[in-house]
Amino acid sequence: MRSFAGSLVIGLLTLLLVAFSPTSLEHARRGIACLERGDYDCAIWHFDRVISLESSAEAYNNRGLAYARKGDLDRAIADFSRALELKPWLAEAYYNRGLAYAQKGDPDRAIADYDRALELNPRYAGAYFNRGDAYYRKGDLNRAIADFNRALVLNPRYAGAYFNRGNAYYQKGDPDRAIADYDRALELNPRYAEAYNNRGNAYYRKGDLDRAIADYDRALELNPRLAEAYYNRGLAYAQKGDPDRAIADYDRALELNPRLAEAYYNRGLAHLERGNVEAGVRDLQRFLELAPNHPEASQARERLRSLGR
Repeated sequence: MRSFAGSLVIGLLTLLLVAFSPTSLEHARRGIACLERGDYDCAIWHFDRVISLESSAEAYNNRGLAYARKGDLDRAIADFSRALELKPWLAEAYYNRGLAYAQKGDPDRAIADYDRALELNPRYAGAYFNRGDAYYRKGDLNRAIADFNRALVLNPRYAGAYFNRGNAYYQKGDPDRAIADYDRALELNPRYAEAYNNRGNAYYRKGDLDRAIADYDRALELNPRLAEAYYNRGLAYAQKGDPDRAIADYDRALELNPRLAEAYYNRGLAHLERGNVEAGVRDLQRFLELAPNHPEASQARERLRSLGR
């Protein structure tokens, strides 16, 4: 199941206008413009100029954003930390450092930074949202839901928070609540392909295969490169007793993501169901190469042994 990542926050332009000298301000403005259009090296160059002229927490924060968006998380964290040395009350820098820690796979440090951001700004909906995401990734679904609830109190039109809360309810085994949240996310953002995909999963879990397939169809209309939706639709077709359509969807999923191990496993089973033993064996063997410790690996090995392979 896919969950939205948080979005980084650019240092407030009002702070930049107040804090910077005219020369620094011009570089700061150009750096923000570069950052917003995705030219991160340009942004870093301009924020370097600001920092060379005056030690500014906002400039370190914004240069950290550029490094984070380039994928250089260690430099980003160093810049957010420097911003906080200069202005320990800068909630945005705690928030952004938390996102960087989350992207590095360190949810505990991320949560600590979101906590501090929320102490400084208790109405920071994004911090609740991303702290909820960190709790979700740790498997603490109740705390995740509590944070998504708080984000939605502060911003009732936060489609991503409905989506993530739906994911948490789905993981708790409550597909009805999950569907209600995906419904709301889709009311707010009718082009939310991942929400259609995940609502399809919830319908699948309830045994409503036709609604599941309809949702996967819609997800793929919106994003034809969503490998998970092809894979999930293939599972639904297999459950409906249509191995040919299932195989076609597994084929497409694997074109988009050749390392989607479960698609090899389920395509292998579908080939065996159709009597295509060699193709089925190849897929089960490929599945075991990619995921030797997968929960279904023992069944794949047993199936291969039964076929003399």
